[in-house]
Amino acid sequence: MAKVKISDVAREAGVSLGTVSNALNHPEKVRPDTLKIINETINRLGYLPNQSARQLAGGTTKAFGLVLPRLDHGFSLQIASGAHNEARKNGYDLLIANADNDDILEDHYLRYFMGTQMSGVLVQPMATPDWHPSMTRMPVPIVHLDIHCAEPGYFVAADNEAQGRIIAELAIARGARHIVVVGRAAFMQLTLRVLGIHRALAARPDIKIEVVDAGEWNTAADGYSLGARLAARPAEERPDFVIGLTDVLAAGVISAFVDEGLNVPRDVRVAGCDGNPLAWSGPIPLTTVAPPGYEIGRKGVQLLIEQIEKRRPTKPTRVRVGSAARPVTTVVATDDINRQETVRPFLLERWSTHNPSDRNVAEVATSDTSATASTQSPDINLGAYL
Repeated sequence: MAKVKISDVAREAGVSLGTVSNALNHPEKVRPDTLKIINETINRLGYLPNQSARQLAGGTTKAFGLVLPRLDHGFSLQIASGAHNEARKNGYDLLIANADNDDILEDHYLRYFMGTQMSGVLVQPMATPDWHPSMTRMPVPIVHLDIHCAEPGYFVAADNEAQGRIIAELAIARGARHIVVVGRAAFMQLTLRVLGIHRALAARPDIKIEVVDAGEWNTAADGYSLGARLAARPAEERPDFVIGLTDVLAAGVISAFVDEGLNVPRDVRVAGCDGNPLAWSGPIPLTTVAPPGYEIGRKGVQLLIEQIEKRRPTKPTRVRVGSAARPVTTVVATDDINRQETVRPFLLERWSTHNPSDRNVAEVATSDTSATASTQSPDINLGAYL
């Protein structure tokens, strides 16, 4: 059977070669009805684009690579969704790699994407205190996600200080008199959340604050252990509001409180601080401050495209040198640029911090919560971008 060529697709679909090429490389430029006909024709004929030829012709593939530290965290999944949709909107494919919290594997995927001549790479580096952008230096456009950095490069991150400030302001609004913050601030994002909490409470010396610098950010068992220790305190020494630096820790705290016979939120309110939907499956829905991962992924792709546009040579101009005219091409240098995009978080308030007089909260906060968690939930307050 003869190999199907792009000219066969054009002939069968009744369009020009250029239209088929746009459908493959810039689908946003093709009318939806025409794009549908071309895609149906491609599937019917079994046409496979020659990726090697496209690389040789253009030097890069019309695709971005995305390296994530893990795929079992809702935040990373949101990043992937936003990056995918923005990439497709601009005519790029997106290949996603899971580094599985392994720095060697992360480096492997970065080299792989570089070797396959991706147009650009997005990376959400693993949460380590000694990370530096030089660890991921590449000869193609790259954007670092969920990272604050003053070094040259392109970065998109949530406003972690605002996350801490917003959740502390909620505690104040709920009348908290004794706040305990749990979680080891092992890397910059968590340190900034603690800073935001302290700044929000700086003008409230009447509110007692404790910071328990213990508990790994991604370990619910650590949150449970810390919650059990807090529950064991005499009632007069127990906090009335607990903030977990991550939702996983906060969910563990809630589980411990429930097991120890405390009523959340009547006896103590609990909130998280990173918007991880995979940590919200407990019997008492968790209040959190969510960084919009979708928006971080979307902005990351936009910054890749911005770099590609800046690297693209300008139109050659002819200048006279002596008696000869010589074409000169100008390329914009980007090595010394620092672009830091900050995405604003928003408050998601759920039962764990609601007013205990709320009838639904009182019902869900009892020891038997199996039947009510999904049917009696009050409306989620999506808050607003601050």
